[in-house]
Amino acid sequence: MALPCIITVAITGSVPRKEHNPAVPITIDEQIESTHAAYEAGAALAHVHVRNPDGSNSSDPELFKALRDGLVKHCPGMIIQFSTGGRSGAGSERGGMLKHRPDMASLTTGSCNFPLSVYENSPALIDELAGKMLEYDIKPEIEAFDLSMLYSAAQLVERGLMRSPVHVQFVMGVRNAMPGLIGSFRVPSAQTAQWLPGFTGLAPVSVVTS
Repeated sequence: MALPCIITVAITGSVPRKEHNPAVPITIDEQIESTHAAYEAGAALAHVHVRNPDGSNSSDPELFKALRDGLVKHCPGMIIQFSTGGRSGAGSERGGMLKHRPDMASLTTGSCNFPLSVYENSPALIDELAGKMLEYDIKPEIEAFDLSMLYSAAQLVERGLMRSPVHVQFVMGVRNAMPGLIGSFRVPSAQTAQWLPGFTGLAPVSVVTS
């Protein structure tokens, strides 16, 4: 029997621009069209960023709402996940779109170095974003750039700011953070189960590259 899998698509991201690749979808209409093509090809989850008219990153709640509404209409049943990443805004504005209640939202549970900057996620901001996701019944996706972020996620569960089981995405291959090696996150299942209630073990295939 084939092993089921969930195909996630990030159709825009926070880095590429039209000058890098003219095919990068920037406008809401382009994003809906691109996501629909991935949906038709079998993608089940869309991790979405939004952009300003000039192509720069945005955390505008109304842009997120327009994109969500279009995806609900044209990609029925697809899981919609908003990004709360740091390239889109600062502080509380990173969670301003959560009031529109996507199915999921990203949550980075610690800080780390990027190639040329520090990706800062203070404990207070993590608690604020986790609290909003709990309030609006949004499932967090833990973006783990290193293994310490698993401990932080477990603490959120223990403190009642996040429900188990925990959904984790290992973000690997970012220079100065966790390398793209399976050994980087193959930790003993029994120990991980103590950190993250509901954990049942790593699947035989756990690495997806992009």
